[in-house]
Amino acid sequence: MLKRLFIFIFFSSLCTAITAQTTVSAAQDSIFVKAYFSQLEQESGYFFYYNREQIDSIKIPTPPAGGSLSEQLQHALSKTMLAYAVDHHGKKVYITGNLKIQLSLPAGTYYRTGAAIPASKTAPSADYGLNDKDRKIITSEEKIYEIGNRNGLHHSQALLTGNIKSARTGEPYPNASIAIDNAYFANSDAYGNYSLSIPPGKHVLNIVGLGIREMNLNLVVYTDGRMDVSVQEQVPTLKEVIVSSTQTRNIRNVQMGVARLSIQEIKRIPTVFGEADILRAVTTLPGVKTVGEASTGFNVRGGSTDQNLILFNDATIYNPAHFFGMFAAFNPEIVKDVELYKSSIPAKYGGRLASVLDVNSREGNKKQLTGSAGIGLITSRLQLEGPIVKDKTSFIFGGRTTYANWLINLLPKEYDQSRASFQDLNLGISHRIDSGSSIYLNAYYSNDRFNLNNDTTYGYTNRNLSLKWKKNFTRRLQAEFIGGYDYYRYKISADSNIINGFKLFFDIRQLYGKLNFVYFMNQKHSFDFGLSSLSYLLQPGTFDPASSQSLVRPDTVSAERALENAVYVTHRFNATGQLSFSTGIRYSFYSYLGPQDVSNYREGHPLTDDTRTGITHYNKGKFINNYQGPEIRFSMRYAFTPTFSIKAGYNTLRQYIHLLSNTTVISPTDIWKLSDPNIRPQIGDQVSIGFYKNLKSNTIETSVELYYKNIKNYLDYKPGATLLLNHHIETDVISTKGKAYGLEFLIKKPVGKLNGWVGYTYSRILLRSTDQSLGFVVNNGADYPANYDKPHDITIVGNFRINHRFSLSLNSTYSTGRPITYPIGRFYYQGSERMLYSDRNQYRIPDYYRTDFSMNIDGNHKVHQKTHNSWTIGVYNLLGRRNPYSVYFISENGAVNGYKLSIFGSAIPFINYNIRF
Repeated sequence: MLKRLFIFIFFSSLCTAITAQTTVSAAQDSIFVKAYFSQLEQESGYFFYYNREQIDSIKIPTPPAGGSLSEQLQHALSKTMLAYAVDHHGKKVYITGNLKIQLSLPAGTYYRTGAAIPASKTAPSADYGLNDKDRKIITSEEKIYEIGNRNGLHHSQALLTGNIKSARTGEPYPNASIAIDNAYFANSDAYGNYSLSIPPGKHVLNIVGLGIREMNLNLVVYTDGRMDVSVQEQVPTLKEVIVSSTQTRNIRNVQMGVARLSIQEIKRIPTVFGEADILRAVTTLPGVKTVGEASTGFNVRGGSTDQNLILFNDATIYNPAHFFGMFAAFNPEIVKDVELYKSSIPAKYGGRLASVLDVNSREGNKKQLTGSAGIGLITSRLQLEGPIVKDKTSFIFGGRTTYANWLINLLPKEYDQSRASFQDLNLGISHRIDSGSSIYLNAYYSNDRFNLNNDTTYGYTNRNLSLKWKKNFTRRLQAEFIGGYDYYRYKISADSNIINGFKLFFDIRQLYGKLNFVYFMNQKHSFDFGLSSLSYLLQPGTFDPASSQSLVRPDTVSAERALENAVYVTHRFNATGQLSFSTGIRYSFYSYLGPQDVSNYREGHPLTDDTRTGITHYNKGKFINNYQGPEIRFSMRYAFTPTFSIKAGYNTLRQYIHLLSNTTVISPTDIWKLSDPNIRPQIGDQVSIGFYKNLKSNTIETSVELYYKNIKNYLDYKPGATLLLNHHIETDVISTKGKAYGLEFLIKKPVGKLNGWVGYTYSRILLRSTDQSLGFVVNNGADYPANYDKPHDITIVGNFRINHRFSLSLNSTYSTGRPITYPIGRFYYQGSERMLYSDRNQYRIPDYYRTDFSMNIDGNHKVHQKTHNSWTIGVYNLLGRRNPYSVYFISENGAVNGYKLSIFGSAIPFINYNIRF
């Protein structure tokens, strides 16, 4: 509006009123346009305004008489470059050169907000409904958009819904911040959808997000309607970016303990061998730790590695790493974003105590065929995406492989016979059935195979398939229908010695179905509700001879089956602009199923072979044992100012599956165990509080979070416990209670030439075994740290963009060494020397410190170039520290000697070449 008014004033100042009384003869073949305007002034009574110098020499054919003023002008000026605008109310005509202007605004623009808008027979009504014929894609900020039906029944509130998508690829844009008049706020979900309840009238719709150009659109809202927006990507500039006050999601959101990372942020963090690594990026966040290099799992707020639910397009990933834990199992080229829930875990998630890591892949470009490829020192990757049916159906495919054996050959001689390889494949297909319904198919396959300088070969694989149907039943009710199949298997084999050759494998199969609904009642009340079902089939271990000549005796642990069902509901309530609540409950039902043989033990006695009284056999499909219970979810937020808020939360969770491992990380030889009559499910509850403050126009985010959690039935192990092929594993495990508490501090600068974050965590996880009936009590019933307890952890991630093509990244981390049990003395027993060990986990290995550095060099940014390339060059472990991964002791020549194992004992340079097309 201001732009048009400025143009009007500008041209009015340039124009000169002409009132000459020039007589024109109709017999002339042509006429000067200035004379023609004078003639029209006399005949029509309109005043003409123009720049005399622009039209002095212009002649036109003599126009025919008759017709309206606009028709006459159109005919007369059609052969010239002159444009005009007619003000019928003021009886004025403006000759505006080659610039077209509009002198009137759409009808209804100036109606009072919330007032009833009268019907108009001449003005067109705009209904942005769910039908394709009524739906419009908005790409311009220079218009005023009418939302809803002008002639419809008006209410005090109107529901505005829509979808945010990329103008370049057509993919939905998640986690965009949507604001109306800086008073009503929402975020787009994983599919780019948003909903807002606002009063009818004039509004400004603001959209901001990481990597997109900020948009401000003028709306006139009559009734419920839809506004879909295509956003443009934003190229970073050299100057500091000032983020508007609408980008305060960390302040406004009710949820706490939630971290979101875009793939752009992940790619800027230096990692070993230079390939973007989702798991390494997650471990740079406060409250998330890892026990060391080449470790697959991660620990969140005192939780063990098996207490993290890792989802990839709704499929469960049991082993999320490749190549001894040095690479994440997720191809960074197809990942869209990552969300980690450490607290305030939504009620639709369940089955784990510590966290949920939700990884989503992109849908694929719906506009054109594109792709990328990368070549590194030991890996290569390829990604393709494009439309199957333009703007309707798309695909995305990604693959990675390794050629690491040449690097292994450079290792010392004792490792020169080692071999390692991995591959992973991703395929996603998305299809838009109509404007309110879409279907998604995702498939994932990964495979690892390696040996460590011996004849034993290790291998493991993930295979996942999921199908999702998303449906908008109404503007207020949305639903997801999800089904899928997950498969994880590890295999160990040795066949070089025919006599002792063997094959050992373990696998998990699970089928699942989920129904998730979202109901948006109004701006104050919204609901999430649904149900889920998960069927487990575990093969705990099968040991077979490698060939008919092998003398190995076969052994198989009985398969386990279980069914886990759950229903949930969540209510989000915005009491005021400052105070919001989210309350939810999830009720889970777990059943351990036959066929199965279950051992019985004397009541009140330790579970040992001596106290076993017998075995009960259950037939197929028999419900052997049931566990159930509610899981409470509560969080609240109070915003004292637009840049400062306090949040609090309380969660209870249940976990029915356990990881049996003699290491602190996930390894290929780990076994998963279902809860049964002798092993109870893990139960945890967590209370947390957080303080959030943004500084310098929301360009700096700060937060402090404190938490305390209790854990019941966490499994620890008796000394000398046997985990592989143990038919009575309950006799070798100890059920413990745990408590975890800590403080997390984060300061983050997400924008500007210099960006990154600094995170500090203080946390403890202490376990206690007090049940005397177990027959064995660790440390005489006193608290002892879990073997992944690391009190202090600080991480610095920094990125400095020198220009559009060159940037530097630095990652530095320090943490306390993890606990260990040391030998502290020797004694003689029955003629032999034996070791005397300290209390469990009484000592610690040396502290850990590492710094990584990388340079990112982009090719030119020409738009019409067929390919765009980039280089990533850097050094992992820049200072060459020999950080300890573990400490162990060996008896040698009558002495006990300690050794420190380091995964990387020197600086590791890397280089990667990337190309996009």
